[in-house]
Amino acid sequence: MLSAFIQSRTQTTRMIKKTMKTSIFSFLSAILLAGLLSTSAQAQTIQIGYADPEIIITYLPEYQQVQQQMAIEYRTSQEALQALAEDFQERVDRYQRQQPLLSEERRAEREAELATLQQEIQNSAAAKDEELAVRQDELMAPLLQQVQDAIDAISQEKGLDIVVRSPALLYVNPDRVANINVDIARSLGIEVDEEEVSDVN
Repeated sequence: MLSAFIQSRTQTTRMIKKTMKTSIFSFLSAILLAGLLSTSAQAQTIQIGYADPEIIITYLPEYQQVQQQMAIEYRTSQEALQALAEDFQERVDRYQRQQPLLSEERRAEREAELATLQQEIQNSAAAKDEELAVRQDELMAPLLQQVQDAIDAISQEKGLDIVVRSPALLYVNPDRVANINVDIARSLGIEVDEEEVSDVN
C-alpha cells in the first residue's frame, strides 16, 4: 500500500527536472533571440552553456545520505502500515469465523466497521506517501540549491548568458555552446564520469 520512495536515478531525475530553473523552452527562446540579434552588426553574441544537474547531483556524497535516510523512513512507515494491515486481516478472519453465529443486523454492523477500518488504512497509507514525498523534498532542497549555486557561479565566471539542461538538447555545436558539467563538478569537489556528463542526450 505504500509506494516506494527509495528513488532510482530515473525517479530522482524526474523530481529534479521540476525544480531546476532551465528548460528546453528557454533554450529555444535563446536560439530565437540569438538569431534576431545576429541580424544587427552591433549585436552582442549570446553565450550559451549546458549542464546536466540531474546527473551531477547523484555524484554528491550527500545524495547517498539522503537515499539512506529515506530508506530508513520508508521502512519505518512500511512497518507501521504492515501492522495496521495485519490487525485488519485478523479482524476479518475473526468476523468470518463468527459470521454464522451473528444476526443479520450484527453482521451488517461488523461489515460496516471493517469497511471503515479498511478506508482508514488506505487513508493512512496515502498520508504516509505524502509525508515521505515532503520529507524527500526537504532533504533534496539543499542539494538542489548547492548545484544551482555552482551553475550560477560557473556561468558568471565564463560569461554565459543562458545555461540549459542538457537532456533537452538534440544537438550542440561544441565550438559555440559550452558544456559546464565538469566545471560544476570541480567546483563542488566531486569526481564525475566525464564521458557520462558530456553526453547531451
